[in-house]
Amino acid sequence: MASCAFVGLGVMGYPMAGHLQAAGHPTTVYNRTTARAEAWVAEHGGTMAGTPAEAAAGADAVMLCVGNDDDVRSVVYGNDGVLAGMVPGATLVDHTTASAQLARELGEATAEREMGFVDGPISGGQAGAENGQLSVMCGGDPEVFAGVEPVIDAYARVIVLVGPVGHGQLTKMVNQICIGGLVQGLSEALDFGRRAGLDASKVMEAISQGASASWYLSNRSDTMLDRHFDHGFAIDWMRKDFGIVFDEARRLGASLPVTALVDQYYGQLQARGHGRWDTSSLIELLRDD
Repeated sequence: MASCAFVGLGVMGYPMAGHLQAAGHPTTVYNRTTARAEAWVAEHGGTMAGTPAEAAAGADAVMLCVGNDDDVRSVVYGNDGVLAGMVPGATLVDHTTASAQLARELGEATAEREMGFVDGPISGGQAGAENGQLSVMCGGDPEVFAGVEPVIDAYARVIVLVGPVGHGQLTKMVNQICIGGLVQGLSEALDFGRRAGLDASKVMEAISQGASASWYLSNRSDTMLDRHFDHGFAIDWMRKDFGIVFDEARRLGASLPVTALVDQYYGQLQARGHGRWDTSSLIELLRDD
């Protein structure tokens, strides 16, 4: 079994690291808030370290799951960063949703040190992380990917090597673009059905196996109608991801009019103090009360 380090024990990283340990991969964790790492060790076993470098020391695979590009750089570089602790032949896997530019930067930095790198952003939300059912979209060298895929499998339902370094992050951008349109369309449909006096459960039963089927329709329609949004993927996080998408779209010359509109809607919810609500809360903007 591979020895692992996991840096970043947020709502996603905490259970992901737990799955590594449970699968038999001896895991050392680091988290900026020490109490979180202590709680993880108490629950899952394994060990904790005082710095990212100490966590990564001697590990075969080092996983990151932090907030954004700057957060990744803060735990990768410097005397306390993971690169200072990793050994040649080890592989760095970044599960953070970050820019493709950062992925390429990390690919070059690890190659210079004879280490492997895979950008592997994830989808599936907190429930997917807790249940070990995440979708992992990867960019990297095929041989490096083949070496680390069995480790990632501990918390994944689907793992796909899309292409070279950076292509995992670009694929996550595609994923977020899709989600924006899906949630807005579902919000409008549910609000329409509510105003028409339809039995929502019967409507969902009728359409959930047809052309309009989606994960959001199956997993969020009830909570959207019940106005329950204190769960799931927060608006704050989605807008961070959309910012990455828009930066890349400008570089590519891509037009994203629907995504831009949905981003504005999320901004309205943030302005009302709902930045921690689930992304499915777009439906609230359609209500009259």
